[in-house]
Amino acid sequence: MKSKKISLITLLTALLISCSQEKIVELPLTMHNGYGPFNAGFEGVSAISEDENNPEKATYPKILNFPEGLTDMEYGFIETNRYQSVYQNYLLGNITKDMYEELFKSNRAPDTLNLSKTPIKTKIAFVYGKDLEGILKIAVDVNNNLDLSDDKLFTPVEIDWKNADLLAQKHAFDVSFETFVHNKIIPVSIPIFIVYSSPHKMFAYNFSQHATTQYKGTQIAISSGGFKNLSYTYIDLAIIDDLKKGDKVKNEDTYRKNELIEIKDEFFKISGINTNKNFLMLEKIDLPKSQLFAAQKGYKPYPFQGEEFTTKADISLESLKGKYILLDFWSEWCVPCLQEMPNLKELYSKTDRAKFEIIGIVGKSSSNGLKKLIDKHEITWPQILSDDKNKITETYKIYGYPTNLLIDTEGFIIAKDLFDKELEEKVLSLIIK
Repeated sequence: MKSKKISLITLLTALLISCSQEKIVELPLTMHNGYGPFNAGFEGVSAISEDENNPEKATYPKILNFPEGLTDMEYGFIETNRYQSVYQNYLLGNITKDMYEELFKSNRAPDTLNLSKTPIKTKIAFVYGKDLEGILKIAVDVNNNLDLSDDKLFTPVEIDWKNADLLAQKHAFDVSFETFVHNKIIPVSIPIFIVYSSPHKMFAYNFSQHATTQYKGTQIAISSGGFKNLSYTYIDLAIIDDLKKGDKVKNEDTYRKNELIEIKDEFFKISGINTNKNFLMLEKIDLPKSQLFAAQKGYKPYPFQGEEFTTKADISLESLKGKYILLDFWSEWCVPCLQEMPNLKELYSKTDRAKFEIIGIVGKSSSNGLKKLIDKHEITWPQILSDDKNKITETYKIYGYPTNLLIDTEGFIIAKDLFDKELEEKVLSLIIK
């Protein structure tokens, strides 16, 4: 009898695993140079700190040689895959367990089964300083030999968001590092684009690479975190069937990890990119759209209930049904959020509470900080402090501020991330109908 029980349990487990695997669709990726249909983003280049208390100091490779003749010299490393780097340095004992866990909390934890236990070259060294004529220049370790004396010093072009594609085609150059694909350490060479921002007096970079795949004839493009890294932990995804060559996809038409996407009348949750297998992973959802919740245009927002910060009254989405609602996700340390406050204040004064309401959802903030800002900016619309009890920002998977969602009278999201005059014009056009 015992052996039969074990066999039955084994069979049921196998069936459950099989059913789960049937819902996962793995789409092979093809990599391309360039930004494709996405707008380029840039990441600032930061020099390393020589402070003995710097917890990451042991993770930096030793640079063998620097270019001659540079003064005011600073150096550091551009990271191609933060997750692989932290994981291998934890295994090497270069960072503590507490630091490892702090770096990878909650849903940002790496999939260690698909990372290399053997250390690989993920960092690209750079150095900048003034040459003999006092001109600021930078050199990048393109062959990844940790010898910057054999790399060319150059003056990058000024950052230009509108013409990033053309400038990258002309000024990007290949850099070498290693990646982990199909459980093998693979040397790769990918274009990097270095620019300079005079207003901020800093260098910046991105990796000029995107990926494509297809599902039942529908063409899909993917970029990694605004082109700022190659871990593909944070992604932008777009369906590009109707996009003309050279056109860019609108922000509202892009999707991110854990969001829902509709392809050929099928619904999927975007599970993410497996860089080891080189797959885009989609999880099939068998529910109709009317029963799905998401922080996306066309879907119902996640239901929530919270306490209004000042009055302590209960607030829920259900209690506001029949009105247009703006969910404004912000934080006390977010400068663009605070810059948007006068615009929200003006919009609030122009609208009827019977037709329109703003609900501020405040994440990663303190009670004292929120109270000071409410008083300073004379915020009169309801505010909910997202905390461990209501978990609103976690439920909505808010990773950046400001983020907002506009909800119609039927309870569906009709717009995302509208600000200033664009937001005002949209709301006023709706409530005047």
